[in-house]
Amino acid sequence: MLPRLMRILRLMLVAALLVAPAGCGTSSAGTRRLRDATLILDFTPNAVHAGIYAAVANRYDRAEGLRLHVIVPSASTDSIKLLESGRVNFAILDLHDLAIARARGAQLVGIMAIVQRPLAAVIAAAGVRNPRQLEGKLVGITGVPSDTAVLRSTVAGAGGDPHRLRTITIGFNAVAALLARRVAAATAFWNDEGVTLEHRRPGFHIFRVDQYGAPRYPELVLCTTAQTLHTQPQLVAAAVRTLVRGYRFAVAHPGAAAAQLEAGVAGLDPTLVAQQLAVLVSAFTAPDGRVGELSPAVLHAWARWELEFGVVSRLPDVGAMFDGALVR
Repeated sequence: MLPRLMRILRLMLVAALLVAPAGCGTSSAGTRRLRDATLILDFTPNAVHAGIYAAVANRYDRAEGLRLHVIVPSASTDSIKLLESGRVNFAILDLHDLAIARARGAQLVGIMAIVQRPLAAVIAAAGVRNPRQLEGKLVGITGVPSDTAVLRSTVAGAGGDPHRLRTITIGFNAVAALLARRVAAATAFWNDEGVTLEHRRPGFHIFRVDQYGAPRYPELVLCTTAQTLHTQPQLVAAAVRTLVRGYRFAVAHPGAAAAQLEAGVAGLDPTLVAQQLAVLVSAFTAPDGRVGELSPAVLHAWARWELEFGVVSRLPDVGAMFDGALVR
């Protein structure tokens, strides 16, 4: 009886070790303490954030000694404000927003690419088969500075004259404006509004900005402050390792990552999430297959484009603005 009981106890111990969180192991000092880290998104959760939610669901943060708290912004300006004020440790920022913040003196640093290509595009009605055909037509823009740059670059890249465009500010209502035919085209994201429109009414033409002369820049970047990078390098390194693992998982297992995102965020449409993630998976990896890579050559090309099309008035200092050394 006693040997049988001992076998049962050993099996229970092995099972407990197998399911124990990787980040909560013991050391000579006793139970490992987790450090809280806060990450604010750039926008409401969608498929582009699948790697973040996968990292939390798979407890990759715990394996790195972190407890990662993901925050959804209530407004598009929240991310920079909260990061700059030190109220969050990390933020996902649009690359153009990072450039504008740096231009006004914000000490923010990009430390990991979330995607490896622009998500910005001009989405046009079925009758517009080339961006040149937008000359003289009404195009909707959100009102943020990078929208005008994306529109002008796309039209110019197709051989058109961007000075002949007519624009109207529609906010973040590209889908509604295009479906109602209030505009001939609108600036939007091909991975979000583009997928939604294809789902609602197929036939729209999507002109991605990097297919019309813009460099293949990383649209979204994980950022922190220069102070955090200097004073808490271990925290920053652990966060980068966590998200790299999360996005590797999303690339390798998009179906599972989609399910984890839907489990973590109420109200998402599973069909749209699956469709969005399907078109995004290839954007999560650089040409060499790496996740999170910040290529200096790509970033220098982006900086020149950023200045040429007027997003900023001075050439961004790529060396000061990015630190990709933590991505492995």
